[in-house]
Amino acid sequence: MRAQGPPSSFSHEGSSRVGYPGERELLTCLEIGKAITSTFDMEEIVETILERISQLVPAKNWSLLLLDEAKGELFFQVAVGLDEGITREIRIALGEGVAGTVALTGEPLAVRDVEGDPRFTSKVDALSGFRTRSLICLPLKLRDRTLGVVEIVNPMDPSLFEEPQMTLLSILADYLAIAIGNSLNYKRLASMALMDTVTNHYNTRFLHQFLDEVTSGEDRTVSLVFMDMDDFKKIVDTHGHLAGSKVLKEVADAMASLLSANDFLVRYGGDEFVIVMDRCPKTEAVAKVEELRRMLSSRRFLEGDGLSVNVSASFGVASYPEDAKTKEGLLRLADECMFRSKETGKGKITVQGNAP
Repeated sequence: MRAQGPPSSFSHEGSSRVGYPGERELLTCLEIGKAITSTFDMEEIVETILERISQLVPAKNWSLLLLDEAKGELFFQVAVGLDEGITREIRIALGEGVAGTVALTGEPLAVRDVEGDPRFTSKVDALSGFRTRSLICLPLKLRDRTLGVVEIVNPMDPSLFEEPQMTLLSILADYLAIAIGNSLNYKRLASMALMDTVTNHYNTRFLHQFLDEVTSGEDRTVSLVFMDMDDFKKIVDTHGHLAGSKVLKEVADAMASLLSANDFLVRYGGDEFVIVMDRCPKTEAVAKVEELRRMLSSRRFLEGDGLSVNVSASFGVASYPEDAKTKEGLLRLADECMFRSKETGKGKITVQGNAP
């Protein structure tokens, strides 16, 4: 299709006939389109797009709320004019207030006077000390999925409540939804690239990235644990490969249940796992590993399949920077300790520095 110029009704000041976008609006849309394809970073996208919209739409206060689909709640991603320390803790349920209603229905709402609208809730105002008088709320929709809402609070231009301007605002909200959707998909794909498909825990790509960061010069203690399941081949030979994969998943989940938020479980390959214990001294790491060893030896696996499989494991522990100053050295020492555990009877823990 041949590109067409702007409608002849445009004025030199960028204003236009009702229902038609002006030059300023078109330029804003083009700039937002560029922003969508320039980065997948959520903060950069949101900052760029809201800056462009705020130049076009006169309003001092903006809010961008994203939807936590698992909990059915909106949370503040951006709140211009409000204290971030307050908004960080606020959650708005689907159907609650104007924002919750828009997120639930997927339809925009323009409320000229919130005091006369039963859908408005003063929860945010009560917590922040802010006074909302009027409100335009637009859904961020991508296909049939609502990602969140954007609010224009106390807009200074009354014409924004009229249908032509609401249409333009909805178009801008669609741009924002596309950008946020792209960012979320990028994060999801990046996360999948770091996850093991059998256990749904981290893979070696994550392990090497993390250790590269740690050993690049930062002053912090990290303990590394190599773990290898003893006689795993017997489980596979007895119950089959599918059962073996289920055992790996159950073992991984069982270990993860005992780890802290600073511990990262990695499937290293086959029936080997690595546990990265960030900011954890060796003595504390050994105590955790002993708890893991006892738990695995006492638990029965595949009970959901009518079986009762016993598992034992051999462990090796080394720490950075106490035992090694490089990623390669740390991995090698922990691996060697694990092999010494196997050579001396299996089901044991060997610690670098205490190893025979």
